[in-house]
Amino acid sequence: MLRIFLIIVLGAALNACSTLKFPGVHRINIQQGNVITQQMIDKLRPGMTKSQVRFVLGNAVVDDSLHAARWDYVYTLSVAGGDQIKTKLSIYFVEERLSYFVGDFIPSDEYEKYRQNNS
Repeated sequence: MLRIFLIIVLGAALNACSTLKFPGVHRINIQQGNVITQQMIDKLRPGMTKSQVRFVLGNAVVDDSLHAARWDYVYTLSVAGGDQIKTKLSIYFVEERLSYFVGDFIPSDEYEKYRQNNS
């Protein structure tokens, strides 16, 4: 009985340490993944090769061998105050060429015009 009580008290103490915000303690922002900007998205054009897309966006974070025709780019920023910003982008290829993309970014007007003219 005493053993269970000590385990519960220790667990509660460890949990309290992670949730308390002590004044004067410096917390840092944590970035993970690929930083993707709207300017990078604006450079994408349908029909680009995989190497051209890699040149514009960098290597994909998620390398899924089951979906070789899809590249996933994920970026997470954990702000010191506790907020978390997450952006996702999925690039789809058909016959080794960029077909379309979906995610938290919108295609530029030039991308849409190029896509409509070459469809």
